[in-house]
Formats: sequence, C-alpha cells, structure tokens
Amino acid sequence: MSDLTELVLKAHGGLPRWQQATTIHAKGTIGGDLWATVGQEGILASADLTVDVQRQRTVFAEFTSPELRGLFTPDRVALLGKNDVIVTERTAPRESFTGLSQSASWDELHALYFAGYAMWNYLTTPYLLTRPGVVLEELAPWPEPHEDWRRLRATFPGDIATHCVDQTFYFDSAGLLRRHDYAPDVLGGTPAAHFTEKHLTTSGLVFPTHRYVVPAQEDGRALREPILISIELSELSVT
Repeated sequence: MSDLTELVLKAHGGLPRWQQATTIHAKGTIGGDLWATVGQEGILASADLTVDVQRQRTVFAEFTSPELRGLFTPDRVALLGKNDVIVTERTAPRESFTGLSQSASWDELHALYFAGYAMWNYLTTPYLLTRPGVVLEELAPWPEPHEDWRRLRATFPGDIATHCVDQTFYFDSAGLLRRHDYAPDVLGGTPAAHFTEKHLTTSGLVFPTHRYVVPAQEDGRALREPILISIELSELSVT
C-alpha cells in the first residue's frame, strides 16, 4: 500500500473501521440537470438510501412511491412492494443502456441502476479502492490555487459496477477526497469532474456531505456549469 493510500484511508476513518462497517444510511437530495435530460427530473429529490459496505448493494426507500423500494445489485435492479413483492425488475441492467443516445429518455430502472451503483461507489470511497482487483497508480499532483492535490488513478475490474474502468481521485494535504474524475460508460463516456466538500465524521468514518458534478475538458480542466449532478446529504449513519 502506498503512502498516499495509507494517508487517505486514515483521513477517512482508517481501514480497520471500514472493514468493521456493514451499512451506510444516508438521506438528502440528489438533483442536477442530468435527471431532466434523461426524463427523470425529481426522481431522487428526496433520497433515502442504504448501501452495504462489504458487497455492492444499494436500497432506496420510497423509490418513485411511498409504497416501493428500489433495489440495486450489479446484476439486477428491481422495484419491490410490500413483503418484497416484485413489481418490476431487470437483469443485466447495464446492457439496457447499449444503443441509447445521450438524449434518450431513461425509465425508472435505468435511473435506479445509475443511482444505485454511483451512490455505492461514492459512499464507500476510499475503502472502495482497497477492493480486490483495483489497481492504483499515483499521478503527478494537480495544482489548485492554495495547494496541490495528490492524485490516484484507479483501474477497476469488471466485477465492480462503476462509471468506467479508469478513474482519478484527488486528495488535499490532509488526505481528504476533494475531486473524482470519470467518464460514465452509460452516458456515452463524456468526461466529468465530481467535487466534494463539507466533510462530516459519523461513527468514526468521514464522508463529504456536499457533492457536485460538472463537465470536464480533455486536459482535466473542469467547467463551472452546467451542474450535471448535485448531492446534498442531511443525514448519515453507519452500522
């Protein structure tokens, strides 16, 4: 493990604490221009979700309706009713994005898959980077007005549902996550810069509570707008 990886894990609560955690529960608002573009504006305006830390699974309470839950796993998404009755489901959900244009409308299961894997990735970072098969490489520092941010490039294996194979994570001098670059396959591979702020300690783990995603240029420079995704978390708890 590199010195940067050790610094980052320590800054976010330490590897032993992450290994002990089982679930992360979060409430807040997930918005941004993307949802209107894909025909799902407001679908996560009031988000209540739980992610499993040690396996890739996300559950959204009251997803599209007070009576329904949305279940994400890499191989299946489903809307569940009372007593976990299956209302609708889709296996091999990532394949359902094949052939969709960037202006195509999504259905609720597309939105569930995208939000499910994305929020699992976001909430389990940086522990995510220690999973089997993830290859890390430290890149040259990225200059910011007041300090340089150290960077890790992560190459992800095929068994992790994530935005794309190659992603870059930026960390400040304290080791806190400040930016995350990727080009989501399900959105046509358009580069994006995801900024993180207002870190909060909960049950020994550290999470950004404010996030926003903007387009990025090929040279890594982020644009100011539009805000593609915004995430404001008002509640966080860990078990």
